[in-house]
Amino acid sequence: MAEADPTQPALPTLEDLQHWTWIMGRAQQMMMEAGLQAAGTSGLPVIPGVNDPATLERAGEFWRDSLALWQRALDPSAAAPEPALTATELTGRDKRFKAPQWQEPMWDWVRRSYELMAGALLAQVDAMADLDPKRREQLRFAARGFVDAMSPANFAFTNPQVIQRAVETKGESLLKGLRNMLADMSRGQLTHTDAGAFEVGRNLATTPGKVVKRTPLYELIQYSPTTEKVLETPLVIFPPWINRFYILDLTPEKSFIRWAVGQGLTVFMVSWKSADATMRDVKWDDYVLAQADAVDTVRELLGVLSVHAIGYCVAGTTLAATLAYLTARGEAEKVASATFFTAQVDFSRAGELTHFIDDDQLQMIGALSPEGYLDGRYMAATFNLLRGRDLIWNYVTNNYLLGEDYPPFDLLHWNGDTTNLPANWHLSYLRDLYRDNLLVEPGRLSVAGVPLDLTTVATPTYVQAGREDHIAPAESVWKLTHLFQGPLRFVLAGSGHIAGVVNPPAAGKYQYWTNDARVRTLDEFVAGATETKGSWWPDWITWIRDRGADEVDATGARVPGEGSAPALTDAPGEYVRQR
Repeated sequence: MAEADPTQPALPTLEDLQHWTWIMGRAQQMMMEAGLQAAGTSGLPVIPGVNDPATLERAGEFWRDSLALWQRALDPSAAAPEPALTATELTGRDKRFKAPQWQEPMWDWVRRSYELMAGALLAQVDAMADLDPKRREQLRFAARGFVDAMSPANFAFTNPQVIQRAVETKGESLLKGLRNMLADMSRGQLTHTDAGAFEVGRNLATTPGKVVKRTPLYELIQYSPTTEKVLETPLVIFPPWINRFYILDLTPEKSFIRWAVGQGLTVFMVSWKSADATMRDVKWDDYVLAQADAVDTVRELLGVLSVHAIGYCVAGTTLAATLAYLTARGEAEKVASATFFTAQVDFSRAGELTHFIDDDQLQMIGALSPEGYLDGRYMAATFNLLRGRDLIWNYVTNNYLLGEDYPPFDLLHWNGDTTNLPANWHLSYLRDLYRDNLLVEPGRLSVAGVPLDLTTVATPTYVQAGREDHIAPAESVWKLTHLFQGPLRFVLAGSGHIAGVVNPPAAGKYQYWTNDARVRTLDEFVAGATETKGSWWPDWITWIRDRGADEVDATGARVPGEGSAPALTDAPGEYVRQR
């Protein structure tokens, strides 16, 4: 008879199994008796979330599933239990558990126990009675963040991969991870990618062009034509001021700007200045008037009546205000068409960002801005929290605990290239738009004394939304279709806030949906929509050409620096490099 391996845990005896089976059976009986007693006690008040029948039922299910996990741990050959409540069902599958080590009996029990408790916590938030819907969403968001933070994958001694790596490297992986963590602490920001892999002007933002105007708030970049003929009506792009503009000019194969130039467009890009103490008094009016100023600058430089305009994310919000401002002044013809990339104007369904906008949060932002501007790292941390599992804890596990190298990733480099914000302007944006939703109320907001009314805007409009967008939810972007009065095309793109926009045709990724029928809701749009594989960019350029196909020679003022505005410096300019 072979001797037992002393390095392996001893298998439970038949008596052990019989004893623990009795323990679990008795526990189940006690839970049932307690539930029946509570349900039948008429002298005690029923307290929602404590002793109401639904809560008692969930508690019974939790204990039943917990005992099943213990039974699985004692007898690995038993079939894996299927808990009624799991974090996986409620928050999606955690990619950090895909390693084979998590399927081993002990770690399988750790993982399933975590999912069971996390699922019970999230389900209890959903089941709380008489709770304001907004408050429920705040609690659910906080609970989900807590659940993600407490994952056993985030701790060295409850993650089998970390233990195995530490043993294999004789602890060197832990030291490397510690260096990574200390470096992030010193810079006050989580690292997502190799810091030396990318550089603006070297392998990012490399589309040739010149800065042709500089103001205290923005630089205006004109890009060099690559076609002999260009459309007569130029394009002006307004990127978010909370990020660097080169999200639309990443590596050459991903660059929307380079692609648009190749389609025969004369492209101008606004590059916003990262805020400093000199911008303490910058407000809502300044950004809207800056967009109107950029439109006028391009019109005068090229001698054209109008421009096409794009507003991305928050700059789309101010583009809507700019259109209303020009309309009120009788100057609507200055913008031939407006395109909105994942932009919100009605914030009644603005998604999870609203969890960060209440009086306490606004007061904290003010306290964080003693010099008149908000450090961009605060906004970066906020956006990371919206996808904490992917943008925080995934990197804690891989780069702090496992000590892995940071992969080169252009999009994540851009994501970490933060921009400071004028504090007063940022606070008014959050208060007046996100919290109070004033932009959709005619006359409640104004620019330079001109009341704004979005319902007067008749500019032809192209609206793009991302189906999985967690920053500007598609349902929120859709609300723009109920405000403007002119012809409008709505396109729902696959993926989210960034990948849904930055999706070059050559990549052959994702898809988009269109629907020419007159529908009132996004659900109706989706139900009758036609799906097209690949990028929506070709659909957009076709729409642009339908607004005017006249072409001119790509000479004279169409070449940066050869018109009335001299070239100040090469693209991508100076503001994009300022910190």
